[in-house]
Amino acid sequence: MKIEVVTPAPPRSHNGNRVTALRWARLLTELGHTATVTTSWSGEPVDVLIALHARRSAGAVRAFVVAHPGRPVVVALTGTDLYHDLPGSPEAQETIEAATALVVLQPLALEAVPGRLRDRVRVIHQSVVAPVTGPATSDGGAFEVVFLAHLRAVKDPFLVAEATRLLPTRSRVRVTHLGAVIDPGTGERARSETADNPRYEWLGDLPRPAVLRRLVESRLLVLTSRLEGGANVVSEAMATGTPVLSTRIAGSIGLLGADYPGYFEVGDAQGLARLLGRAETDAAFLDDLTARIEARRDLVAPARERRAWAELLAAVAVF
Repeated sequence: MKIEVVTPAPPRSHNGNRVTALRWARLLTELGHTATVTTSWSGEPVDVLIALHARRSAGAVRAFVVAHPGRPVVVALTGTDLYHDLPGSPEAQETIEAATALVVLQPLALEAVPGRLRDRVRVIHQSVVAPVTGPATSDGGAFEVVFLAHLRAVKDPFLVAEATRLLPTRSRVRVTHLGAVIDPGTGERARSETADNPRYEWLGDLPRPAVLRRLVESRLLVLTSRLEGGANVVSEAMATGTPVLSTRIAGSIGLLGADYPGYFEVGDAQGLARLLGRAETDAAFLDDLTARIEARRDLVAPARERRAWAELLAAVAVF
């Protein structure tokens, strides 16, 4: 089949949706299909349209449905769709109504989809091929923590820096922040925080292989997002066996489990500081986090995601 994957994230960006779209295109090619990635429907008479983001891809979906009624449309729901747009956005609601199938990245996302449409939903976990690198290292005895987030409000990008300032003087925690400037003024704040806070360093936006190397060489990943559909960085941590501290949001609970002990509340710098301190000083706690992450590694296996997409495409092809 000829398939077009639409994502509003621009070419050459390291946006999570762009990363997902490109991975899906490679996966679909491996399954024997022809797949291209665009930022809006190209106008080509493809057999299947896959659109990331119900609201922002609404125009592409609408145009495709009008031009090719009856051809399958698969809509992948982002965190913004699920936990912000769907209740009040006519564009997002129109898009999911037009979809042949809906894709979500973790099972709790089903609860955010209108009940009448849940039979269209497929849960497809994002897969990751973990890089082959050495074990986590330390620099001068530092407890290395990585924070992978673009500088935009929904990621609450400076909460982790605030938390490091609450740690005791004896703490060896050092946070490396990788991510691009999205919201105006955030780059200046990140540079200022780097200059003033010896526990925090922002290195900007790096290529994905470098990001994965930094992840696997760190003792811990922190996620401070206010909402996520199923963060790619958490899937990457699961693939590399890197323990996670995350905000208690549905996107993370759906991936890590309700009983995972590494959650703190949204916006809670003190709660994050307590968990950072515990992970640094309590080996049993860090080992427990690591074991729970490693137990879920099969969820992000490439073969599992490939099989899920093959089954989905076989199902929508009959429409």
